[in-house]
Amino acid sequence: MPTNEVAVVIGAGDATGGAIARRFAREGYTVCVTRRTAEALAPLTEAITADGGASHAFGCDARDEDAMTRLFDHIEQDVGPVAVVVFNIGANVRFPITETTARVYRKVWEMAAFSGFLTGREAARVMLPRQRGTIIFTGATASLRGASGFSAFAGAKFALRALAQSMARELGPQGIHVAHSIIDGAIDTDFIRSNFPDRYALKDQDGILNPDHIAQQYVQLHNQPRDAWTHELDLRPWMETF
Repeated sequence: MPTNEVAVVIGAGDATGGAIARRFAREGYTVCVTRRTAEALAPLTEAITADGGASHAFGCDARDEDAMTRLFDHIEQDVGPVAVVVFNIGANVRFPITETTARVYRKVWEMAAFSGFLTGREAARVMLPRQRGTIIFTGATASLRGASGFSAFAGAKFALRALAQSMARELGPQGIHVAHSIIDGAIDTDFIRSNFPDRYALKDQDGILNPDHIAQQYVQLHNQPRDAWTHELDLRPWMETF
């Protein structure tokens, strides 16, 4: 197990991102987690500590280029070498096309695509000298098809998928494993519980995704031998239609 290597989770929310952070901490990594405000990360870091893990919380706007550069510099200098980076910012919103303002479209793109670019670039910058590391981008159903009302979200997720493909082709031969996951289904979150009770009721039948099980797949991606790397992984409940 790693003794000083770091796993960075950009967008460590209360569900999937938090589960990914907790799982890497259990694997022995020092986990660095980010959200817009560090205070929002207190429950997560306390849970990691209670479970015997090590973590650091950072308030960081992932759309801010200078802030992201400083974040990775600080982690490398003061915490440890970055071994794995997970980009997990969502930005899922629904608007009819005629009600999608330029501000909404731009903000969703900044959150789900541009911040993914900054994350990937900074991760590559610190990993390339060592010629090893894993970068995982969290995608969604919208990465593959744009549903009605999701023009902004689908546009951003399509862009993120293209970024991951380009980075994989560039960085793979240099020892960096770049992967893109497609989360194709509802996840066990408060949002689904409150807004889609019929879908949430499928939880007892394993009909929605368990964040801990998503996290397990991310750890497996990171641990893959380099002669059998997965670039794209799609995850969906057995009840979900393709």
